[in-house]
Amino acid sequence: MTDREANRFSARAARYARVGANMSGVAARLAGARLFGLTLDRGQNAMELAAALGGLKGPIMKVAQLLATIPDALPAEYAAELMKLQSEAPPMGWAFVKRRMAAELGADWQTKFASFGHHPAAAASLGQVHRARAHDGAELACKLQYPDMQSAVEADLKQLQLIFAIHRRMDPVIDTTEIAKEIGARIREELDYRREARHVMLYRIMLADIDAIRVPRVMPELSTGRLLTLDWLEGRRLLDHRDADLATRNRLGKAMFAAWWWSFSRYGVIHGDPHLGNYTVFDEGGEPVGINLLDYGCIRIFPPKFVGGVVDLYHGLLRGDDDLVVHAYETWGFKRLSRELIDTLNIWARFIYGPLLEDRVRSLADGVKPSEYGRREAFRVHQALKARGPVTVPREFVFMDRAAIGLGAVFLHLRAELNFHTLFNAAIEDYSIDRVTARQHAALAAAGLDRP
Repeated sequence: MTDREANRFSARAARYARVGANMSGVAARLAGARLFGLTLDRGQNAMELAAALGGLKGPIMKVAQLLATIPDALPAEYAAELMKLQSEAPPMGWAFVKRRMAAELGADWQTKFASFGHHPAAAASLGQVHRARAHDGAELACKLQYPDMQSAVEADLKQLQLIFAIHRRMDPVIDTTEIAKEIGARIREELDYRREARHVMLYRIMLADIDAIRVPRVMPELSTGRLLTLDWLEGRRLLDHRDADLATRNRLGKAMFAAWWWSFSRYGVIHGDPHLGNYTVFDEGGEPVGINLLDYGCIRIFPPKFVGGVVDLYHGLLRGDDDLVVHAYETWGFKRLSRELIDTLNIWARFIYGPLLEDRVRSLADGVKPSEYGRREAFRVHQALKARGPVTVPREFVFMDRAAIGLGAVFLHLRAELNFHTLFNAAIEDYSIDRVTARQHAALAAAGLDRP
């Protein structure tokens, strides 16, 4: 580690220590208020928590915004404040980029490219992307991890424990134990760019026959554990098409649906971070015809039986088969299922599955204002859970729910009008546990990934 990197790490460590102290202060006030029976201004404490976190960039922002999408993982006041935080880290300057690239590809790294952009084309929570060109003329995207990210992630995960400690003092309706484990596992995976390269290969296998979706190629000779070099996929932002004609929006909506549900229903794999920045739209003949998938850090591979739970819950809700619904929840890992808990889970399930259950053309929101979409259901779930005490959310459910909400947000922006029922049934047309198991094992082996 260079002196400059060491200094950078020291500054980061000091900053984390300061934030930890600030958050501990918030937790202490909450504990004191509860001990002495004082009324607590939750809105004020939420703002203080956001202020404690607001000086940080990087992984904690990713964690905070993830938590804000899981109903009742945090109190509403906290979720609202956390959603205001910025997720992008300040970019590394060129002098620092050169040192980082030399550490990954050697002192002669610049000779391995025909050109390499000095300024990042994009900055994210764990790294930044530079545009480059190969000697054969191919356009490249080079994602370079920020320094000291492993230390930063571990420090951030400790801050996450403090957030949950605060939450536990507020009579929570959700037991966050498994949520914390799942978030920690996925964030640590995102640090490993070699694993992300294998995720890219996996998606090339799974979506090879879908022309409306493009997945980049990996350049292994220009990639390491902290540098990932892929094809540069040319495209425009998905949001640029929100006012396009309905046929275009529907075409892009179908591609988005396939990108998510095809890989899950047939291989048990989801993209756990389906937000607008992870997709662009490509044209053919001047017409927007499909989507580019750009980021593969947050990929969740499920045991085939979990896919079975998703399909069983769909059929259970569709047919009014309570036994099948209960079996699905048990498959997912929910325990101590009472009639009251099942009814509560069904409120959220019917919201998530709602567009899939109705055999008609509709928008996702179906007449509900996008800003209100899901709020009524979330409130009903909160009230019902509050009456029965903390519920432990199985860890495999965390990113499934988060991804469904994220995908829904994309559809709300696109305003596509589709028969989601027909699309979903096409995705699960030849579903069986044995087929998912066989496809998954073959695809993971080809991509060099372990089975879940």
